[in-house]
Amino acid sequence: MALARPLRVLRIAVPLLLTPRRDLAVRGPEEPLPVVRIPRALQRRQEERQGRRSSPRLVLARPGPLLISARRPELNQPARLTLGRWERAPLASRGWKNRRSRRDYFSIERAQREVPALQNPQFEGSFAALGLEPRVLHALQEAAPEVVRPTTVQSRTIPPLLRGRHILCAAETGSGKTLGYLLPLLQRLLGRPSLDSHSIPAPRGLVLVPSRELAEQVRAVAQPLGVSLGLHVRELEGGRGMSRIRLQLSKQPSVDVLVATPGALWKALKGQLITLRQLSYLVLDEADTLLDESFLELVDYILEKSHIAEDPADLKDPFNPKAQLVLVGATFPEGVGQLLSKVASPDSLTTITSSKLHCIMPHVRQTFMRLKGAEKVTELVQILKQHDRAYRSSPSGTVLVFCNSSSTVNWLGYILDDHKIQHLRLQGQMPASMRAGIFQCFQEGSQDILLCTDIASRGLDSTRVELVVNYDFPLTLQDYIHRAGRVGRVGSEVPGAVISFVTHPWDVNLVQKIELAARRRRSLPGLGSSVREPLPQQI
Repeated sequence: MALARPLRVLRIAVPLLLTPRRDLAVRGPEEPLPVVRIPRALQRRQEERQGRRSSPRLVLARPGPLLISARRPELNQPARLTLGRWERAPLASRGWKNRRSRRDYFSIERAQREVPALQNPQFEGSFAALGLEPRVLHALQEAAPEVVRPTTVQSRTIPPLLRGRHILCAAETGSGKTLGYLLPLLQRLLGRPSLDSHSIPAPRGLVLVPSRELAEQVRAVAQPLGVSLGLHVRELEGGRGMSRIRLQLSKQPSVDVLVATPGALWKALKGQLITLRQLSYLVLDEADTLLDESFLELVDYILEKSHIAEDPADLKDPFNPKAQLVLVGATFPEGVGQLLSKVASPDSLTTITSSKLHCIMPHVRQTFMRLKGAEKVTELVQILKQHDRAYRSSPSGTVLVFCNSSSTVNWLGYILDDHKIQHLRLQGQMPASMRAGIFQCFQEGSQDILLCTDIASRGLDSTRVELVVNYDFPLTLQDYIHRAGRVGRVGSEVPGAVISFVTHPWDVNLVQKIELAARRRRSLPGLGSSVREPLPQQI
């Protein structure tokens, strides 16, 4: 019995051992090898164990200031280092589409203190050297005594405007473009007789702007200059119906310079409440917005009613006035060149661009924070309370908080009310009676926090703003330029900073383009070619 059991085991085991195995020698080379799959969780666990055993990676801190400072020090970039065009950039935001990247951040540091628009090595003179008359210089000194010398944009824009050239001025935000076109406008009107023999207003100068807030600001700059020169400057407000427009135009029929929005002026022209037959000077401020689809039909109608000069010689006849055309903007994205051809021929336009056009502002610190949507409110409240404590100890600048929709502005306002944070709100769905004066109150300092949509990002002067918070990241790069341009302007009282909350994958795409442009010290992609290629520079 003892021997029978091993023999029985051998009878079972021998056939199994002699069975062909799944190997190359038995089944042939075309038979695939068996695949052993290891779960990913097990792989990660093994990698973490190996990482703990290996020595930590040493990060060598390079001396000197930084251009990019990141939460992970190995992604910092020294200010003295410039990446080549084809060199691979180690982006701090590369993995931000992964949800594990939340709470990561990086900053584009301030590379200089002075505003780039004031750095003008080619021109160190005064406004008098640009060809302005003594009367205009005296009016400027009375209205704005703090303006001592022209900015780079003003020194390049004023002389060709005084020669009668059509101008396309594309320069960064806060570079003094408004005075750059207003001073030649007023000097041109001083040298021409007023031919206003109509019963309805016939302005000789027209400044067209996309928003009521910007119209109010341009009027506030132009009116003191006009008073000193004996010229009437009026603003045509929109959003309140034909009766309001008729009342505004009937108060003072004689107007030399009119600042208007496209909608209000279109209604006035349709109702024959105003005529543009005597127009000698036409400005499209924030031209890229005015040539957008939302305004293009209205602007086309206004241009049809204006007599644009084809040549500077057409401007010399005072009894047959033709309009000199000025296009001004801080961004001209791709495709605007084709729209500009509807306004004037490329050969008749003198294109003036600044070296910092469509570039990251080097004098403003810009921080990007990767957050979940639910974390943004907490982070914003913390930032605002910290600013409030600093403001109480030593009064400083104000704060602009940008949202992408009017409903977000209202909802966020209710939350700030619950936290006892005083603020103002400005959004496009407000009635005109509520919107009037809100930004002006913010500028005057009645409140130091303003929640707003992009209507406060275009052209509005904000020299007291210290911090811009993008609660919702802007949808386009040009919107980011305009929002960030509310700080670090010419005449700003405080150094500016921008904080942006990055939440969605499409936000990350834009942030990566901004970071790459900053690391390579180049202009933002998709914005640079539309101004220079169709419209050759003729200075």
